Amino acid sequence: MAESAFLAPYSMHPRITISQAAGHENETVQIPGWLFNLRKSGKIVFPQLRDGTGLMQCVAVKNALPEDVFESIKNLTQESSIIVTGKIRADARAVGGFEMDVEGLEVIQRVSEADPYPITPKEHGTEFLSDRRHLWLRSQRQHAVIRVRHAVIKAVRDYFDSHGFTLVDTPIFTPAACEGTTTLFEVNYFDDEKAYLTQSGQLYNEANAMAFGKVYCFGPTFRAEKSKTRRHLTEFWMVEPEMAYADLEEVKRVAEEMIISVVTQVLETRGPELKTLERDISKLERVAAPFPRLSYDEAVKILQAKGSEIQWGGDFGGTDETILTQQFDRPIMVDRYPSAIKAFYMAPDPERPEVALGVDVLAPEGYGEIIGGGQRVHDLELLLRRIAAHHLPREAFEWYIDLRKYGTVPHGGFGMGIERCVAWLCGLEHIRETIAFPRMLYRLRP
Repeated sequence: MAESAFLAPYSMHPRITISQAAGHENETVQIPGWLFNLRKSGKIVFPQLRDGTGLMQCVAVKNALPEDVFESIKNLTQESSIIVTGKIRADARAVGGFEMDVEGLEVIQRVSEADPYPITPKEHGTEFLSDRRHLWLRSQRQHAVIRVRHAVIKAVRDYFDSHGFTLVDTPIFTPAACEGTTTLFEVNYFDDEKAYLTQSGQLYNEANAMAFGKVYCFGPTFRAEKSKTRRHLTEFWMVEPEMAYADLEEVKRVAEEMIISVVTQVLETRGPELKTLERDISKLERVAAPFPRLSYDEAVKILQAKGSEIQWGGDFGGTDETILTQQFDRPIMVDRYPSAIKAFYMAPDPERPEVALGVDVLAPEGYGEIIGGGQRVHDLELLLRRIAAHHLPREAFEWYIDLRKYGTVPHGGFGMGIERCVAWLCGLEHIRETIAFPRMLYRLRP
């Protein structure tokens, strides 16, 4: 139920957001939001307002306001919803460069002192905050992360939209595995049929590429992987381009261009957020072409020389990826992993069939793989052998096999996990902060 401290005819004043304050200097405006903080100094009260676009310090002077309004402001509680009316003035010392002299204030809901907002300025444990993720998102740090995420997604779309790619959505319910049968979330479909939450849109995107040439899909993907590392989620978002008439080198070129474009756009548009996160942007400013290229063979030798127990044929763990990137100031590309550890659809190198025409892009500073991709098997007989070797049900892939019967061409693409990219750009310790409501092995709520 609305509580009104001052029912003045505010509609005569324009309603703006905090981010629009610069265009309303010396004007009386109305800003709806929530009380972020409150500071008192005798006959002056400083309510700090947040509205989702920024913070603004307001100045309420006792002798300039009706007594009941001033008392109402003095007694505001954290996260009370309010509409503040006042004059905008420039102040270089203020957050955002502007303050508001309060002329009136309407309380929409006052948070009860008997049941106060649970996230106070003091330190809280991760589990406490994660249980209250729906409220934790209001903090400046989490706000900054999500705005960087928004910028990453926009930059990704801008890159593909401006380079001739068509966005084609792919199914979330799938009849079969893409990345391996052990990490599938199974769901009941109709008439007792089993379906699975998608691990990737790639297989369908290959069909899209044969229709449109260059395509990308962007959406949620799911991996029932019982991993508790700081790099893993069970539900995450991926962007996946796929290109007809493309080989491994073309895949690398597009991946490199896209990453540089994303980093550049984030630096241009999210400077204040990166500052809030205390991110060392000098490290991001070094991200430029060309990215260092290593073969899997070379990478194994480097790791062994640095004390890793990795043997040829093994996949790299997080520690191995960190060691590999330590000597570089930008992402690196590692290609031609052993075919035995890659998915059934990955094309083998014609000159060395024991290795695949695939590439992983590893981010610096210990953030590991952010992109995985490569050239796909386009030969019909080879694809049939690979499906059989991976013990996959042929009947579930008949439509995929058709792509090799009717106008097959060399093609390739990759997938980039949005959350891992955001973690790297923000300099976050754990991937759980990169999405509003993370899903992890032991985290399904809120």
